[in-house]
Amino acid sequence: MNPPSASSPTPPPKTVAIACQGGGSHTAFTAGVLQTLLNNLDTSRYRIHGLSGTSGGALCAALAWYGLLLGDPRQGAKLLASFWQKMSATLLPDRLSNQYLVGLQRHRNFFPTPEISPYLLPNTGQDFLAKTLKEHIQFERLPQLVSTDSPALMVGAVDVLSGNFAVFNSKATAPDTGISVEALLASAAIPELFRAVPIGQGVFWDGLFSQNPPIRGFLSGLQSRDAKPDEIWVIQINPETRSSEPKSGSDIYDRRNELAGNLSLNQELFFVRQTNEWLDKKWLHADHIKHVDIRHISLQLELDYPSKLDRSPEFINTLQAEGRRKGSEFLTSLEETTP
Repeated sequence: MNPPSASSPTPPPKTVAIACQGGGSHTAFTAGVLQTLLNNLDTSRYRIHGLSGTSGGALCAALAWYGLLLGDPRQGAKLLASFWQKMSATLLPDRLSNQYLVGLQRHRNFFPTPEISPYLLPNTGQDFLAKTLKEHIQFERLPQLVSTDSPALMVGAVDVLSGNFAVFNSKATAPDTGISVEALLASAAIPELFRAVPIGQGVFWDGLFSQNPPIRGFLSGLQSRDAKPDEIWVIQINPETRSSEPKSGSDIYDRRNELAGNLSLNQELFFVRQTNEWLDKKWLHADHIKHVDIRHISLQLELDYPSKLDRSPEFINTLQAEGRRKGSEFLTSLEETTP
């Protein structure tokens, strides 16, 4: 086959959906990955079609998405860095309470730890998160910024009462199912720490109980092939494998948490892989269905569950730096791929 001539048309960029798994403070890694992608992605080869996320992954996805809506991906990267700086425990009282909370979790096997309903405590943590989000995203501007051509954002949560999975979607037309500060708070509402968030007729908890993160929504429905992404890039927080068998109580608890966090992600990806397999075997012949490649950018540090609550600046900065490093490795691997 002859190489393409100089007059051959340049192929359009591939469209990409970025799916951000939740995982508390570990999603500072996601922030670092997204910073690198927003600052350095070759837009002649790849265009961000949409983002999705759950819990901390939803917060990162929303900040990156807002930068894209503004037409300034680099601004999205700055917002991510600023948000995590604000969320870090920098003041002495906050540092002390952070150390106490993480230490309490790490020593739960040695002495009883109190379990207190968040409804019996001041709602200061959730209020601070809402305030910080509003400082970084002008939610009142979203109706003017979102258009039919805008990248989509999907945020996962679960309705506490009905048990139904919920996906708040920037493309939604119903007022209670769109993107709002309440939707992001709902996705990040860890039951042990935060109160459920009322939205419309429901009350919502952390999306880790539902789709972590939403992926099928990028592909389902009768939308055209061109309206669906060519690739899905998964920023994965929970490791798929461990180097040794967990035997201590804390190690067993950590591994159980990781496996539970990956359960819904793998179910989402199974849908994509099954569709790809059926297409390859020519068992599907619908014009609106397409093969979608999956790529992973994974946090590979072996961390314990209590560190998902750790907001110390040193830990947050380490995770962001690791995310930026892995993001750079990922972009290098893309450059080595033949277009």
